[in-house]
Amino acid sequence: MGSRQVTRLEDLARLAGVSITTVSRALNDSPAVNQQTKQRIWKLAREHDYPFRGYMPSGPTTAAASVAIVIPRPQGREARLSDPFVLELVAGIGEAARQRGCDFVVSHVAPTDYADLTELMATNRLNGIIFLGQSSLHAAFNRLAETETRFAVWGAQMPTQAYCSVGSDNPLGGKRATLHLARLGRRRIVFLGDTEAPEAMQRHQGYLEGLAQAGLAADPQLVVPTHFEIEAGESAVDALIARRITFDGVVAASDLIALGAVRALLRAGRSVPGDVSVVGYDDVSFARYTRPALTTIRQDTALAGRLLVNKLLNAETGGELRSERLPTDLVVRESCGG
Repeated sequence: MGSRQVTRLEDLARLAGVSITTVSRALNDSPAVNQQTKQRIWKLAREHDYPFRGYMPSGPTTAAASVAIVIPRPQGREARLSDPFVLELVAGIGEAARQRGCDFVVSHVAPTDYADLTELMATNRLNGIIFLGQSSLHAAFNRLAETETRFAVWGAQMPTQAYCSVGSDNPLGGKRATLHLARLGRRRIVFLGDTEAPEAMQRHQGYLEGLAQAGLAADPQLVVPTHFEIEAGESAVDALIARRITFDGVVAASDLIALGAVRALLRAGRSVPGDVSVVGYDDVSFARYTRPALTTIRQDTALAGRLLVNKLLNAETGGELRSERLPTDLVVRESCGG
């Protein structure tokens, strides 16, 4: 088939080895065609530039477009739908989609490698996909970007990155949290976070830069790999106390970790912020309602949602898919004492 020739239903039917009626039904997502056959036909339609998005009805909401949210298989701390920050980010994407007259779905698919990504991109009828977190897929996303523009990633901006990502300025956020505690006179500052995950790794980098700027020595004993869960934050602080390691400040890579740290400190009879100051990261909605209210680094989920949706939809009309690093704000509350 020549590159200039328009692909017809008959061509797709011949390529798929099915009838024209089956192709038509598959493109309309009819329940009369099994899912495996549909995906095979959708993949062929994309490979041969068949304009099937315009051929299919837009559905009862007459949506101008549709996007999916996909959460890669977690590695250490990566996005989990139950994570309050992830829920707020999904809400930001949903509000942005509504403003653009766009439908969105949260997919059950959890890709783990390049093959999963290519299969996912080839066998869907969506205008684009937003991946929440990079997990271990940075190299795979780079490779995917060589042939595919219908995706964007929430996550860290990495060196030699070829794909579009939107994320906060993690190094600066970690640095701000650390310097704030240093200005309050804290000298033994702990970092809690899974330093293998891209975003937490950059927050740890900022923590080290903050220590250096404040003239404080980095002590490996004060860096505790911690998953982004309340229980993990509790366990990390329990372990520090059991080992009799002295510390007077905590920089946590998420608000969930920070909340767990506060619970462990209070249970051990430590005052927060009297004995230990604690700073979280994210500024999820519950952070202001905890006791003590949590000092944290704020990420703007509403702005993130708008950027992710707009980049995907604008790319369809030739817009540039350029990565964005969003500013972070230090929100001072009770848990740090000033």
